[in-house]
Amino acid sequence: MSDTSAPQHLQRKLGARHLNMIAIGGSIGTGLFLASGSTIATAGPGGALLAYALIGIMIYFLMTSLGELATHNPTSGAFFTYGSRYVEDGFGFALGWNYWYNWAITVAFELVAVQFIMKFWFPDIPGFYWSAIFLAIIFGINALTVKGFGESEFLFSLIKVIAIIVFIVIGIWMIAKIMMTPNVSVFQHWTYKEAPFVGGLQALIGVAMIAGFSFQGTEMVGVAAGESKDPKKTIPLAIKQIFWRILLFYILCIFIIGTLVSYDDPLLLKAAQSEDIALSPFTLLYEKAGFAFAASLMNAVILSAILSAGNSGMYSSTRMLFDMAKEGRAPKWFSKLDGRGVPMNALYATTAVAALCFLTTFIGEKQVFNWLLNMSGMCGFIVWLGIAISHYRFRKGYIAQGYKVEDLAYRAKFFPFAPWFAFILCSIIILGQNYQALLGGKIDWLGLVSTYISIPLFLAIWLGYKWKHKTKLIAYKDMNVKEGE
Repeated sequence: MSDTSAPQHLQRKLGARHLNMIAIGGSIGTGLFLASGSTIATAGPGGALLAYALIGIMIYFLMTSLGELATHNPTSGAFFTYGSRYVEDGFGFALGWNYWYNWAITVAFELVAVQFIMKFWFPDIPGFYWSAIFLAIIFGINALTVKGFGESEFLFSLIKVIAIIVFIVIGIWMIAKIMMTPNVSVFQHWTYKEAPFVGGLQALIGVAMIAGFSFQGTEMVGVAAGESKDPKKTIPLAIKQIFWRILLFYILCIFIIGTLVSYDDPLLLKAAQSEDIALSPFTLLYEKAGFAFAASLMNAVILSAILSAGNSGMYSSTRMLFDMAKEGRAPKWFSKLDGRGVPMNALYATTAVAALCFLTTFIGEKQVFNWLLNMSGMCGFIVWLGIAISHYRFRKGYIAQGYKVEDLAYRAKFFPFAPWFAFILCSIIILGQNYQALLGGKIDWLGLVSTYISIPLFLAIWLGYKWKHKTKLIAYKDMNVKEGE
């Protein structure tokens, strides 16, 4: 129960190392360990690498934009606050709710992935039980103090980082062996059949959404800013380190997998066609390297990665709901903190949405997995659009009111190109994600709904709020661009 004497503010107990690992923990999970193989099978090694590189560049721009906003005004409301203050009140309202259910749904998605992984060891135990156990663990960690959450996330993410580094070292060793083998080209899989690009533009746009889903979580540093000890120092440092580490991990891993495994490898194809979602290209490569114990060990690592991503998602969505309630954009009940400074009511609500993972009891596991993946991926791109728009308008308003860009604690580079690039690329991926469902003689209505449902939902929340409160686009001269206000 909430205590009336409880603190009314979140506890600023997250240091730079916590911020680093929270963002890494949120973005290195199912997308890299499980979905990366299907991107290569769908678009070829070149298509997959290009998709991840483009999304990576866009994320860099978005992270610098978020860094400027978060150091100027650190708040756990992040995207909701910036959208309301620099764009339009209804836009920020919709952005906040979108971010909340984005990560609440992602937690559910990760809990469904748990069912596939646990089948490796316990094929006869219903997946429902594993989702329930892991949901209880994630809830318990988030019910701790924020310092307890930060320490647990640091540990989970460290396991993943070590696993990826080991994978990269083994992958480079395998590539070196090929290079020393006479009459064998190290790039044979890059020129095999239709490679390096398979499926053309349609496949590239399709895997871009998966790549985007894989990178989701880097923006969590903006939410964690509300509980960081020294935002002006820790946020810019975290943003610089996080981006390059994650990009290095993703680009190197995709290159290694694409070099050592053919895009039409039967196991990769099975994963791409959802015949065996739990097939990991990491496990496949370890087996090719001759490590018999790799499958079990890698599944254990993937399990910890899923737990970490779900843990970060629960944290981020709970803080967003808390901040919206504190600002009057959600029921006040969600703004109450317990004696340790944890928004338990917001945590209960987020856990209830995460319980969507139990739909697998009534609907097929693969259907629920793909449905949650599509919803979460689309929600994430909407958030990124919001960051780009908010930063563009903030900078314009800041200058219009006579302030100097040089006075900002952290300045985003490549303005205004960066937010425009992110906006255009996000828009192309959002609108073109499932256009093939409209082609041919019969429209795939189920595919369209599962892919695009997040867009009309976002617009309904935005326009409904706008109609009720008669809100208008905020003029540059009327913006509140003062620091920390």
